Amino acid sequence: MARISASVYTSHVPAIGAALDLGKSHEPYWQKVFSGYEFSKQWLKEQKPDVIFLVYNDHANAFSLELIPTFAIGTAAEYAIADEGWGPRPVPPVVGHPELASHIAQSVIQDDFDLTIVNRMAVDHGLTVPLSLMCGQPTAWPCPVIPFAVNVVQYPVPSGRRCYQLGKAIRKAVESFDRPLNVQIWGTGGMSHQLQGPRAGLINAEWDNRFLDRLIADPEDLSKMPHIDYVREAGSEGIELVMWLIARGAMSDKPPVVKHRFFHVPASNTAVGHLILENT
Repeated sequence: MARISASVYTSHVPAIGAALDLGKSHEPYWQKVFSGYEFSKQWLKEQKPDVIFLVYNDHANAFSLELIPTFAIGTAAEYAIADEGWGPRPVPPVVGHPELASHIAQSVIQDDFDLTIVNRMAVDHGLTVPLSLMCGQPTAWPCPVIPFAVNVVQYPVPSGRRCYQLGKAIRKAVESFDRPLNVQIWGTGGMSHQLQGPRAGLINAEWDNRFLDRLIADPEDLSKMPHIDYVREAGSEGIELVMWLIARGAMSDKPPVVKHRFFHVPASNTAVGHLILENT
């Protein structure tokens, strides 16, 4: 049977991708960010998954404001890199895993979570930046990726509780797949940041680190936190952190092993958080 062996959590700041693509990763400002992923890149090589289930949010590239699914699972064989206004990032296309993705969709929908099934879409920095942080600049990504897009752009967005329970349904789906696959689930987005309005540039490092503590030790309680707390404490874009609860919900009910933890401010005008948790 397939199993989820680990979860990875990381910010997906677009400027990080630009720094890497433009050869600026060794500049003093950016080197501090990328140094936090040196352990992670080696860890991924050693723990090489068969499939990565990557939870992210689209930034009006695959979906416009005319049509925004709350949860969308990619079931295609390959995904093009989105042009976000300055050309597609110079990264490999993303190869999918249609068989596992379709199985997960079937199982999760039968567990009463309504998913939008997407057979063609372009993926943007929300998905490619985490891959770049964990893999560097390869000619091909190390394994197939199942994109799972969550609406955290247009309210109403799903609750943390809904996301956490969805993670549990995804775990059940993976474990019922009849091939021995090593699956990792990644939760991306966040941490505290606000891109507009009077509070533009907001970063709340103390709150961010408390969120990481709770995500590790008591995700069930953390999942009950209302949206207004995310917005008030972590800025308007801090709501992206509900996506991390999907990945955490997909982990075993036993306490995880914390393999790596990293936090840095700032990267662009955003706090960068990163965790690797392994199932025991």
